[in-house]
Amino acid sequence: MSNIYIEQHPQDYQNRVYAGWLGKLIGVRLGAPVEGWTYEHIQGVLGEIRTYLPLPPHTVFKPDDDTAFPMILIRALADEGPPLTPTKVAQAWLNYLGDERGTLWWGGYGVSTEHTAYINLKSGIPPVLSGSTQLNGRALAEQIGGQIFSDIWGLIAPADPMRAAHMAEIAARVSHDGEALYGARYIAALVSLAFVESHPETLVAKGLAYIPEHSEYARVVRAVQMFYQQYPDNWRAAFHLLAQNFGYERYPGKVPIIPNAGVVVLALLYSEGNFSKGVQVATMCGWDTDCNAGNVGTIMGVAVGLEGIDEETWRYPLNDEFIAASLVGACNIWDVPAAVDLFIHQGYSLAGKKPPPPRPRYHFTYPGSTHGFRAKVAGNGAIVDVRNRNNALSVVVRKLKKQGEVKAFVRTYYRAGELASNYYGASFSPKIYPGQRIWARVRVPKEASPLLRAGLYVWDDNAGQAHYSPATPLSPGDWIDLEYPLPEMHGVCLSEVGVYLRNVGGEPWTGTLDIDVLDWNGVPHFAYDFAREQSEYGAISQWTVLRGYWRLEDGAYHGSGVGINETYSGAPEWENYAFTVRLVPLLGEYHNVNVRVQGALRSYAAGLAPGRLVLYKNQGKYMPVASIAFTWEYGRAYEFTITVWRNRLTLSVGGRPLLTWEDHDNPYLRGQIGFSNFAGCHTRYEKATIKGVDDIATET
Repeated sequence: MSNIYIEQHPQDYQNRVYAGWLGKLIGVRLGAPVEGWTYEHIQGVLGEIRTYLPLPPHTVFKPDDDTAFPMILIRALADEGPPLTPTKVAQAWLNYLGDERGTLWWGGYGVSTEHTAYINLKSGIPPVLSGSTQLNGRALAEQIGGQIFSDIWGLIAPADPMRAAHMAEIAARVSHDGEALYGARYIAALVSLAFVESHPETLVAKGLAYIPEHSEYARVVRAVQMFYQQYPDNWRAAFHLLAQNFGYERYPGKVPIIPNAGVVVLALLYSEGNFSKGVQVATMCGWDTDCNAGNVGTIMGVAVGLEGIDEETWRYPLNDEFIAASLVGACNIWDVPAAVDLFIHQGYSLAGKKPPPPRPRYHFTYPGSTHGFRAKVAGNGAIVDVRNRNNALSVVVRKLKKQGEVKAFVRTYYRAGELASNYYGASFSPKIYPGQRIWARVRVPKEASPLLRAGLYVWDDNAGQAHYSPATPLSPGDWIDLEYPLPEMHGVCLSEVGVYLRNVGGEPWTGTLDIDVLDWNGVPHFAYDFAREQSEYGAISQWTVLRGYWRLEDGAYHGSGVGINETYSGAPEWENYAFTVRLVPLLGEYHNVNVRVQGALRSYAAGLAPGRLVLYKNQGKYMPVASIAFTWEYGRAYEFTITVWRNRLTLSVGGRPLLTWEDHDNPYLRGQIGFSNFAGCHTRYEKATIKGVDDIATET
């Protein structure tokens, strides 16, 4: 079936995807603080829930599996292209999830559906069997995860509910079975249908065409439908009917899908087409509140569009930002437009259409988008407002006096303690590094003072210090391009990047600073100083962990463990670079440095092995591709440099090239850096430096 919506309304498609994903995030943020509460508990303690419950001071909203895991599932298409298959979905699981850490609820084998499926996959059980009732039993297979992660398939298959339902079932089968598959199909179909049908009652009815007529899932949908038709003004009475006839006690498992499916349908019907009422009712019903309000938010967001989502109540506090918890720490700080750009790219590709050209990281194209930008003032002056006006970020400044400074910025790194909570285990690598080039386009109004100057800056959280580009005079009323090649730096942790505006003289200034775009590129020139890092979630700041025991000891980074132990840093888009590391083997026979890391299943490594130096290619397992005899000793430091240039890898030890190998079989051409060792090994990493190969000799 062709995707007619994309063919006919490409621009509206993009904005509706944005509205849908905003709706998902809004529902999750609204429902998460009362997750697991009963209807009675919510009613007795909070009464009517109309907007977000407050976060702890000076924190951002936690990562949540409802929004973090879809950002992994979409990689099954983004990495390998259509068609979607269970094998591709399983590979995304194993590549981007930490080993029983981050993103999901790791409640135990036989307790958590996703935890059970992950261990099955890791143990070699093939996808589909990994989530089957035959293997795991009905109680585990028919939990709520079948539907809560399925919105994205409707977003990338607009007005094509059969395709959306089919992809949702394929993805869900890796971990679920039975009624949970019908939930996946139903939610994805409703999201897809919402691109062309906005009436909730019609959506609920049409969605039944994509699940078996005699399923329990269809039965709960019809029961809520029938009650609504008789009593369309009393959602609380509808919930009592649902609780009495389809409550948790009637189904096995921790979080059964059927009661929560009933809540989603109830909230849609009683929303009366009003986005706010839909997510509010889904939350006040209780049970799995973040999941249910998140599904309702996606469906309603697509149906009503951006104009149907109240900006002051929902969008302004959310500020377009959400946190994930994958292995790729540089991709764990998301903004909504970046996620939507990824979704629409997959949507166009799936429909056989040419995707839009790549946009800058921060482009403000979507109406009202802010990309997570904030603003602050140093010296006298005040920030009045920060929001999108006419597809640019507009910072309204009041009475900025002489030598006053305004900064408009985004966060590029978070300390774990800055999250409202972190039981999903988010850890981060910075999104930006020394040596990269930042660029932006800014403007002040025609009537602005000629004594305003602007530039770019980054903030080093390790030293508590800003680094500024030279200030540039502005031409009031005109867009001005700014550029800042970041200098080489050592031991920094860059946690924010942005634009600064200074009043260098004259009267206090009131006006607006507009930002059109902000972006950066290039490979960094940077040295880690491990002594300046902090212990953070099973590793150290700036590094994430696949598995193993990684820690700071005596100013160095140490790793050991019982499996293939790995830790990563850097950004996934890095291409040609040299990574220099001084390591000390302390115990065991395998001590490695990794480059071009694309997750747990894809990377290169080089290191010490018994009596040899070895180069490996990791394609789900480490396979030696080149080696040379090399005598090494425990307790002695070795300086490795791995240079990656296109498909060629060169390993030097102590500055002397010893191994070169070219990969002619689907080479990895970009990726992060990392360290690894194998079971029973203990390695000390004393220093690490990365440098773009444009800055060094590339011929060896």
